[in-house]
Amino acid sequence: MLLSGGIDSATALLLAKETYSARALTFEYRGIADSEIQSAREMAAKIGVIEHRFVRLPDLREAADIPGINFGGLPPTYIPLRNSVFYSFAASYAEETKASALVGGHNRDDTPVFADVSPTFFANLEKAFRAGSPILRSRRLRILRPLGRMRKHQVVRLASSIGVPLRLTWSCHRSGREHCWECTGCLARSASFRKAGVEDPLAPDLGKVT
Repeated sequence: MLLSGGIDSATALLLAKETYSARALTFEYRGIADSEIQSAREMAAKIGVIEHRFVRLPDLREAADIPGINFGGLPPTYIPLRNSVFYSFAASYAEETKASALVGGHNRDDTPVFADVSPTFFANLEKAFRAGSPILRSRRLRILRPLGRMRKHQVVRLASSIGVPLRLTWSCHRSGREHCWECTGCLARSASFRKAGVEDPLAPDLGKVT
């Protein structure tokens, strides 16, 4: 399971635990908020995983930190081919632990923006991992995206219904004790909770839906 501090990955982890004995991977890269790392740590402990491993990638940079290159209008938080990097580490971890599935919390809203979350991308990546590893081929490794057909607000609604500890999630692009409620991550979170009709336990208005 690829675990960040976000609602999507926490929801996918809880769903995965219904079928699998889950392990979690969290990636620490340049620019990621320290609060998101802490959120992932607390989430893994709360939901319960066999192991929570942290992979440090200090040289992996977001578009905003790469001067002089135009990434075609992608958001400043875009990391070039991030999922190919993350899932390659995850596949190595799966081979080590003889896992049969990799699980990610990607939702439908990601697909129009990022090419490396498309069904075609993951289908080809799954084939590549099986081709490159006799162990993963024998385990018939699959890449699962249980939220792939859901919009962000639908994920929030599902998370609330199955008991995801939303108070532990982190959506802000900045570190701190509280969300800033100004960055794109915070604004997207607010919009999703509002559209889902779910109270956000972290909202500055004490979670009241307006």
